[in-house]
Amino acid sequence: MICSHLRIQDSISLMIKAKHIHWHFGKITFLSMLFLLMLMEGKAQTSWGGEIPWKNLMDGLQLAEMETPEKSVVGDSKISILKVDAQKFDFKFLTASEHGHKPRTAPEWAQEFDQNIIINAGMYKFNKTQSNKGYMKNYNHLNNPVKNNYYNALLVMHPKDPKKPPFEIIDTYQKDWEKIKNQYNSVCQGMRMINDKGEGMPFTKRPDQSCSMILAATDAKNNLYFIFTRSPYTHLNMISLLKALPINIRTTVYLEGGPETSFYVNTGDTVIAKFGSYVSDTCNNDDNDHFRKMPNVIAIKKKKQ
Repeated sequence: MICSHLRIQDSISLMIKAKHIHWHFGKITFLSMLFLLMLMEGKAQTSWGGEIPWKNLMDGLQLAEMETPEKSVVGDSKISILKVDAQKFDFKFLTASEHGHKPRTAPEWAQEFDQNIIINAGMYKFNKTQSNKGYMKNYNHLNNPVKNNYYNALLVMHPKDPKKPPFEIIDTYQKDWEKIKNQYNSVCQGMRMINDKGEGMPFTKRPDQSCSMILAATDAKNNLYFIFTRSPYTHLNMISLLKALPINIRTTVYLEGGPETSFYVNTGDTVIAKFGSYVSDTCNNDDNDHFRKMPNVIAIKKKKQ
């Protein structure tokens, strides 16, 4: 891990300044040492992008937990990646506005509606309805009827064309947003972090803000991922970390950050319950010890065989 912070040019500089380097070893020996340093540097850079240690939770559901090469200011500096085979699960949006105007914690949503996985459906407004900050509908129910022009991605499910995947994350930048939206019964806008070409967004508005976070992402093969970290990172840090993984990541959406961040999985045999804490400037601590109530969630359940 230390090698990942040691640049080749710094290593060479230290070698030249060292009092006990004996140049009479010859040019071949020096070049050999330089080559060894280059190998060490290459190994450090690619170790984060090595094979992902997937663990099977159930058919179509895998989890990997990895320590990042960049240490966070607090916590264990780990990310959890949940890989979901969308063809083997049913998806729905559950919202307080449609279900009694009652926010619930992730375990409460899962238990009441008999779901295996609960994830934040996006940031929400602190108003009476606690509606999503972007457009959101579930069939005839409108959680938020107003398009957010800052958001450039859609989480979509229940396609009107049965040939389409049951859940997708679609980059809508410079595309016919209305046409895409109308092809699905349930849609939710999200804040895009990485576009459909694998390019990260600049995040110039608040580039230094760091937080616990949960994301939804796809790759070039249209696999579906949900990514959680309690340890805070900036959006730009997280984009760099994700792009270095060997999954050829594509459209990625920021769902939530700070103490409201919720990652809940219950397969019957295994329960994974994780929640966030940190937001720089407003909640810069790692003290949160419980799930917060959420008004809008992504709910996922294994299909019956």
